[in-house]
Amino acid sequence: MAAAGTNRAELGEWTVGERRFSTATSWFLQAGEAFTTFSFLGLAGLAFSGGVGATYALGYLALSLIGQYFTGPRIWRLGRDHGYLTQADMFAHRFGSPLLGKVVAVIGAVFLLPYLQLQITGLGLIVQLATGSSAGADLSMILATALTVAFVLWSGIRGIARAAYLKDVLMVLALIVLVIAVPAAAGGGIGHLFSVVQDLHPDLLTLHHGDFDRTWFTTAMLISGIGAGFNTMPHLWPAVLSARGSRALRSNYVWLPLYQVALAVPIIVGFAGVLALSAGAAGNSVLLTLAHHSLPGWLVGLVAVAAAAAAMVLSAAIVMGISTLVSHNLVPARGGERARLRVNHVCVVLASGLALVLGLARPDILANLLLLTYGGLSQLAPATVMALAARNRLAAGPALLGILTGVGTLTWLTFGGSNVGTVDTGLIALVPNLVVTFGAQALLRVRRRRAPAEAPLQSAEPSVPADRAVV
Repeated sequence: MAAAGTNRAELGEWTVGERRFSTATSWFLQAGEAFTTFSFLGLAGLAFSGGVGATYALGYLALSLIGQYFTGPRIWRLGRDHGYLTQADMFAHRFGSPLLGKVVAVIGAVFLLPYLQLQITGLGLIVQLATGSSAGADLSMILATALTVAFVLWSGIRGIARAAYLKDVLMVLALIVLVIAVPAAAGGGIGHLFSVVQDLHPDLLTLHHGDFDRTWFTTAMLISGIGAGFNTMPHLWPAVLSARGSRALRSNYVWLPLYQVALAVPIIVGFAGVLALSAGAAGNSVLLTLAHHSLPGWLVGLVAVAAAAAAMVLSAAIVMGISTLVSHNLVPARGGERARLRVNHVCVVLASGLALVLGLARPDILANLLLLTYGGLSQLAPATVMALAARNRLAAGPALLGILTGVGTLTWLTFGGSNVGTVDTGLIALVPNLVVTFGAQALLRVRRRRAPAEAPLQSAEPSVPADRAVV
């Protein structure tokens, strides 16, 4: 099945729009990735339970944009020159290793799946909270998944870009309504709200002891900043590769921090929930519950639609990231571009269906894996840094060993019952990752220096450089 909304039945057009998106289009694509189900429901819930610890999101987004200011244009230039469609393409090319490219594709697809499941589950929660019907939540998840699949198959990256315009307008309107109405309903404006919180719950205005202490705040901000700043999330790549030029990307990274200040609104709403709701209230329900209490029905609908749009647009981007990795980097190419695009569309359906089934039947299966998403993909950061350098001085073998060590350590820390306190496990896993990566590289260089320097005279073909050996 070819996408009816594309000009040509090619995966490149469907995924990166022939690399012709304007500065404005790239802006909305990249801005939309900051506003997710977590932005609406999760941040408000985190502020409700952890206070100012929720502001780690503002910190890591600022850090990530500093990193992307340098990595984004470099990724775009490499993608243009070598025809990258995915993150795994860069690893396969820059390390001269098809195997490493496949491993990165598998890691990317696996760790994006719980992120997709989060968006689908979030859609169900939004409908449940907006309508008060638990039965409607499951139905909404099914319908939203079907709509997302149809939307992605029909239009690809261009459709996601067009939808991002509408979604961001709705988001801004909803946030403006919330930041005015919710503090007012709590008995005054924002200043009065925090004055009351200071009197009644002063601990929420400090990084106090508990689950959201200073250690958690610092390490969570660092690992999230590393993961996003070095573009280790595969679904971030189409927005970068589809830009018209590197200058447009750099301009966006300068101004996007101002746009992301809007994420402070759900945090303010979370603090309002501390005063208006009982301490045992579910954190994820705080924002829409307060919207119900503070707004007329039609404005509650606006907030719910904006939150649902955020989940659906990001779901579409994640589905595209997973399907392109599988169809382009893992499935053998047979039958040309149209056949590859058909395989891609099958992957869209399968990935979305799997996330939906797990979200409906056993949501707890992916609960722990969700904690691995940022930390797991951040294990690609050291090799990414080396690959983006003008000359890659890291061999494929050490890069592969480091990535597998980091992912394995993170998996053991998460599922093995290890108690590391409030330190982010993804940041802990980066330590053995770095040790193994650069330790293996040092040993490889020592071994090569000791090996007899004999050039094969019988071969007229150029050999692979020592630091780019194929794995």
